[in-house]
Amino acid sequence: MTIKICVAQFNFVVGDMTGNARRIVEAAEAAHAQGAQLLLTPELALCGYAAEDLLLRPAFVDACDDALKLVQTGTAHLKGLHLVVGHPARRHGPGGGMPRDRSVQSASLFNAASVISGGLVLHTYAKRELPNYQVFDERRYFVPGEGHCVFDLTGSDGDLLRVGLLICEDAWFDAPAADARTAGADVLVVVNASPFHAGKGQEREGHMRTRVLATGLPLVYAHLVGGQDEIVFEGRSFVLNARGDLVGRAISFEETLFPVAMTRSKAGVWDIKAPMDRPHSPEADLWHALVLGVRDYLGKNGFPGAIIGLSGGIDSALVLAIAVDALGKDRVRTVMMPSPYTADISWIDARDMANRLGVRHDEVAIAPEFEAFKSSLAPLFEGREEDTTEENIQARIRGTMLMALSNKFGSIVLTTGNKSEMATGYCTLYGDMAGGFAVIKDVVKTMVFRLARWRNAHDPYGTGANPIPERIITRPPSAELRPDQTDQDSLPPYDTLDAIIERYMENDRSPADIVAEGFDQADVDKVVRLIRVNEYKRRQAPVGIRVTHRSFGKDWRYPITSRYRA
Repeated sequence: MTIKICVAQFNFVVGDMTGNARRIVEAAEAAHAQGAQLLLTPELALCGYAAEDLLLRPAFVDACDDALKLVQTGTAHLKGLHLVVGHPARRHGPGGGMPRDRSVQSASLFNAASVISGGLVLHTYAKRELPNYQVFDERRYFVPGEGHCVFDLTGSDGDLLRVGLLICEDAWFDAPAADARTAGADVLVVVNASPFHAGKGQEREGHMRTRVLATGLPLVYAHLVGGQDEIVFEGRSFVLNARGDLVGRAISFEETLFPVAMTRSKAGVWDIKAPMDRPHSPEADLWHALVLGVRDYLGKNGFPGAIIGLSGGIDSALVLAIAVDALGKDRVRTVMMPSPYTADISWIDARDMANRLGVRHDEVAIAPEFEAFKSSLAPLFEGREEDTTEENIQARIRGTMLMALSNKFGSIVLTTGNKSEMATGYCTLYGDMAGGFAVIKDVVKTMVFRLARWRNAHDPYGTGANPIPERIITRPPSAELRPDQTDQDSLPPYDTLDAIIERYMENDRSPADIVAEGFDQADVDKVVRLIRVNEYKRRQAPVGIRVTHRSFGKDWRYPITSRYRA
């Protein structure tokens, strides 16, 4: 018996129910033309993931219901094809159903997936395990389902294949898959919207292997691709055989209709064939995630292009390379704004990089504005020495200029601060933090250097080899806001700083535990204090791309006002 399955690893858009329904119908037609008996779409594909508080609006859920009917109507003619479509569904009570009343807010929704064939909804399965950690808060919107869903497909020889359906988090627990197995499932299919972070792909495959080994059933994992605000979904759908071996994996960070052919012999042995994407290095995965995050944030929100303050330093250089890979050179503009403390090599290197990538590059000196500010403030500052106030004025002049260009031309300002800076507050509120999207806010400085070297060695999008001048990578980082300034005047060495951030901020290790690992007490105390006192800045920072398992965003919810010191 042979069954052909297709996974619509597509980039669905939150709130575009009609457009998403149309894409599902198109995918169904393509899958049917390939002889598939089953098409899988990702979790909540119909409304997009994550719709957040839109799910609290009755009219939004009504629109999802209407879009599901469009899918039913649009695929009714595709004989022999079953579709699994993810969507929110209202909970029906014992009385047989909830009336469609637009005046009543729906507080009881399921995260559901329906099995559709011949224009009819044959089954609707509600997700049982609702994640409420990291970026997930599904218990805010959904109630857990009960029971299982096992449905039949007819194979090439007329035999029946029984398919057990799970939704994302269900497959990370024993019971839902075990129940499907007990109900007679021959294969498990899992529809997912699982946000990317470094190492998550291997983690998923490992957990699904555990599930396969526990049930003895092959498993097809259907995943979403695309950027949604601060999170990215990398695709990387895959299939495991009944021994837990990886036998197919879809390309990462791209849309695809991923085909899986499953043949079972009379002895019950599975032969599964599917395409296999090449392995990716951690740096490659991070690069593709950042590019996809930028492309979709600008594309889905309608921004015509991006503006970057190019300083001649490593952070803005990295953001420029990401932006050009994401958008193309014609949609990216850079501005160099030297101050009296800007080294000649900074504007030379900035100009060199802009020329290498072919972007429009402007140079606007800020010395006149800086002197004007100091002159206006002189009577108010009388008797006080220059300090970080004057440094921050320079950053805020630059922020004002970039935002003026954004207002005038409609392009979004991409900020260039990294995670090490965001953690310690080594950034200026309303200055270098001014902008609309923080591309590398979840990338620590040591990884910034690794990514820059990776990009110079690879040209994944054909936008130009070796885009970052070597001197930008090798010179000591500096904000260049006072004479002879370097970052390490104010911060521990980045290797030390980033290691402490990882332990304290990402993994909730105590300062005492970190010191016990051999870190200097003074360094730990300084970094922990800086993380604590700069929360007020981070609350005002632009949204940015999450690439670690804990970012300064939806993952991190710390009070600004707190006397806790450990």
